[in-house]
Amino acid sequence: MLGDHTDAMSSAAPNLSSDARLHFVTGKLAEVSLRSQISIAIEREPFAFTVQVLPITVAALITPKWLLRHLQVPDGTTHLILPGFCEASLDDSGDAEGRTWRTLIADAAELPAESVLCGPKDCRDLDAWLGGKIVQPDLSRHSIEIIAEINHAPRMKIDDVVAIAGALRGEGADRIDVGCDPSRRCETIGDYVSALVAAGHKISIDTFDAWEAATAIEAGASLVLSVNSSNRDQAIDWGCEVVAIPDTPDDLDSLDATIAFLSRHSVPFRLDPILEPIGFGFGESLLRYAEVRRRYPEHAMMMGIGNLTELTDVDSAGLNFVLLAFCQEFSINSVLTTQVINWARSSVKECDLARRLVHYSITQGVPPKRLSDQLVMLRDPKLRPHASEVIESIASGIRDNNYRIIAQDDTLHLLSAGVHLQGTDPFAIMEELLSLPESDNVDPSHAFYLGYEMAKASIALQLGKQYDQDQALRWGHMTVEEDLHRIARTSRHRKRS
Repeated sequence: MLGDHTDAMSSAAPNLSSDARLHFVTGKLAEVSLRSQISIAIEREPFAFTVQVLPITVAALITPKWLLRHLQVPDGTTHLILPGFCEASLDDSGDAEGRTWRTLIADAAELPAESVLCGPKDCRDLDAWLGGKIVQPDLSRHSIEIIAEINHAPRMKIDDVVAIAGALRGEGADRIDVGCDPSRRCETIGDYVSALVAAGHKISIDTFDAWEAATAIEAGASLVLSVNSSNRDQAIDWGCEVVAIPDTPDDLDSLDATIAFLSRHSVPFRLDPILEPIGFGFGESLLRYAEVRRRYPEHAMMMGIGNLTELTDVDSAGLNFVLLAFCQEFSINSVLTTQVINWARSSVKECDLARRLVHYSITQGVPPKRLSDQLVMLRDPKLRPHASEVIESIASGIRDNNYRIIAQDDTLHLLSAGVHLQGTDPFAIMEELLSLPESDNVDPSHAFYLGYEMAKASIALQLGKQYDQDQALRWGHMTVEEDLHRIARTSRHRKRS
């Protein structure tokens, strides 16, 4: 909290009122930042407060047992706000009678247990935490079906195809599309489809081979991609929904003819005017989708978005989002995607996140901004720099030999007792550090830790991301959380003589 860095909030914030009196507990290094955030909060919602700076440098190292020995809560306090890192152990048993640390601390403070709260782990989030007005959008709803294609499925073993399908469903796919090999018929296509259906998947079959389509339908497939004038006659006997496409992408008259044919024979269908890659009429193809929706407002539509994501040298998340937004606006309620090429390897998950965002945005009439950061991957939604005076305060206030790293304003800062190194080159900073007498505690494992964190900090500066020591860089839905390496190691770092 109140000193260490993460976006996570701990307890629910108190309801502020004119008689609220909050007592904040923190460590030495966080005092300046904490008081700065409180001053911002009380301008919006006045409340009384006190601050107790405990005799410890880093607030994250406060334990409930240690806190009890130092806690001094003024009379009249209505809420005790502890460092966010206390949350993990606050409800553990604290004595032989089985009372929790929360209860023991509440008794010592002469407060109800529910008035002992843990604030955000990063004090720069304190104002937002105390606001208590932020309502998280409901992103559970969506109206676009995701069809995930397994390309050239017959070239794989059936068990492998079933495993891939399970992973795709876990990422958000509603239907698995079995992509056949156009160069040769798969005589065992029914076995593939049967195995997938047995695993609980809804299946579409992607083939122009009428035998493959009929066999797949018999095995449980419920959608055929695709039909036009070349194979629509066979669709009459399938008893299955199909995707109607034009004979060539720019020939909407042929699509009209196929629609009329299927309608006469009561074949259920959805329409796909074909999305063209950039360089081959991308803009015109979007206009065709709009035109088909105008001509056939009552018919279901599908868009195969892989023609753009797989054939464009750009990370797929942004492309998927924009295409899903287009689909939402034009009531194109299914998309076909694949994730073969490396830059599109998470397309299904991206589409799942995007369809929820665009549904909320369009149904609520709000821009898709500040709704979720799961598709903000290369950079971060917001940077939270320390004020320069805060960095100086931290530097001058450190009394121990543990190293703090701050990365902001194109500069790396390495701080410890009597040490404040800064620059843009981590190698130069480490070289300077090792030349100082104060560096006698940098053993190989400590040097590895510093190198790892400095590398993360350098990446953050290069990309314009937020760097918080001992926290994972944020990569949206691809973020992999890290252990708190520094906090776990501090007690093992040998002291300077």
